[in-house]
Amino acid sequence: MVASNPRQPRRLLGQVLKTNGIVDEAAVQQALAEQRKTGGMIGEHLVASGACTSRHVLSALAEQSGLEFVEVNAVEPSPEVLAMVDGDMARAFGLMPLGHRGDTLVVALSDPLNLPVLQDLAFSAGREVQAVIADATEILALANRCYGEAASLAETIQQAASSSVGEDARSAAQSAPVVRLLNSILFRAIRDNASDVHLELFPGELRIRYRVDGALYEIDAPPAHLAAPLVARLKVMSDLDIAETKLPQDGRIELSIDGRPVDLRVATLPCVSGESCVLRVLDRSSIGLTLEAIGASSEERQVLSGLAAKPHGVVLLTGPTGSGKTTTLYAMLAEINDPDTKIITVEDPVEYDIEGIVQVPIHEDIGVTYAQVLRSMLRHDPDKILIGEIRDEDTAAVAIEASLTGHLVLSTVHTNDAPSAIARLLDLAIEPFLLTATLEAVVAQRLVRKICPNCRTEYEPDEELKRELQSEGVHLAGRLLAYGSGCADCYHTGYRGRTAIFEIMRVNEELRAAIQSGAPADQLRELAREAGMVTLRESGMKLVAHGETTVEEVIRETLGAS
Repeated sequence: MVASNPRQPRRLLGQVLKTNGIVDEAAVQQALAEQRKTGGMIGEHLVASGACTSRHVLSALAEQSGLEFVEVNAVEPSPEVLAMVDGDMARAFGLMPLGHRGDTLVVALSDPLNLPVLQDLAFSAGREVQAVIADATEILALANRCYGEAASLAETIQQAASSSVGEDARSAAQSAPVVRLLNSILFRAIRDNASDVHLELFPGELRIRYRVDGALYEIDAPPAHLAAPLVARLKVMSDLDIAETKLPQDGRIELSIDGRPVDLRVATLPCVSGESCVLRVLDRSSIGLTLEAIGASSEERQVLSGLAAKPHGVVLLTGPTGSGKTTTLYAMLAEINDPDTKIITVEDPVEYDIEGIVQVPIHEDIGVTYAQVLRSMLRHDPDKILIGEIRDEDTAAVAIEASLTGHLVLSTVHTNDAPSAIARLLDLAIEPFLLTATLEAVVAQRLVRKICPNCRTEYEPDEELKRELQSEGVHLAGRLLAYGSGCADCYHTGYRGRTAIFEIMRVNEELRAAIQSGAPADQLRELAREAGMVTLRESGMKLVAHGETTVEEVIRETLGAS
């Protein structure tokens, strides 16, 4: 178990720093304003503004949590103490065993909220654990000094494959080799910005793949006999039934990995050869949740900010799963997130923690549905409402009702392009006159991979490609195009990172009349283009012309779209 620490009345971090004479009220208010706009932690903004140092913030966090702040530079843990915590685990989760206080193991943490890891550590160590706070850089330096260089994934696999992991599922899940191996897999997934981790069991083979920038990459995998212990370990961490192997199960794990709060959604699936498992990696940190960070141009930022500022109506984001719709919606909300605006979101699941926004998760297994939450939400006097997805008639009806009663509703639907979203809403039994009275805009979105900056290579396009770009309204004017030749940084794909492309259809009077008369999507598309709408393909080709992505990538992501 985790040893209790002295309890103190919990104060806000800014208040602690003010009381200690480190910052003044003006600095706190400036940091809060920046936090509401871009997310992140208030301490990060205070440090970035120069109001205080990271050491001041750490000391205040310790005081806020009722924990002791320690300097670990000169600490030399004994071999017995070091043996209680794996080196890879220490590096991944920002912790370090320091010594004993009686029978209690004292562990330095860089994140005072990383309690799930402490509980896990207490179980594996077989004793109480007491947390203290220390600087993350100092913890990493101490870990490298005490444990040596981090083992490669191949070395960790080899060690696990040659070690005894126990006979029953629970003991195997708690064995040191399995714990070390899973920590290594998760740490590398977070480091490589993977959105999903796939553990797939086939006859005599375990395959592990990361999804990075929308594409799957296979990594070194352990022998098949370690599949069951790894899945059992994930079940223990996510409070699933470790004995149930014939039914699918869903759970979640909250961790702080490499200093970042991470939510892992765990889904197991019984297969012919055993259980496969997929982890959805949700980085709960909201740093970078701005329209500029997701790739919107200055003109697009102006339009999207204007839509978010509207007093009422419906604004929809559309695109396939994984196209960044929710991220864009939050970036839009960040533009208008201030103390004068009440914002409530309802999501399945809540993907980002945003200061100043009331966020409600969906739990359909106990009857907490979108429609039910929305009806209750309207009694909480919101100005802006974010609905994770309009997926049925009830949700669509309540969203329209909310917009008619003076609220701005932002949500997502699944269609190929912006005009097709109209037909989708009509299919959900929304009357055309209600749709035309409330719908302000539909924004279609895709994520395209960016050319890897490390292996970026410029080239002169041939005449055929120039003509193709000109047909999309793009004139190179002597500029060179680019591609990635492939390197270790980008898994030899030529791409690293992604950026968004948009198709913004603002609903004007001509479009309202066409929707009311039942016009098909093709006619709506032509009217929108006449009003200035740039299609997804055209938006992507502009990035090609500026050397940010490739023609092949844009075509791949916009197949089936306008």
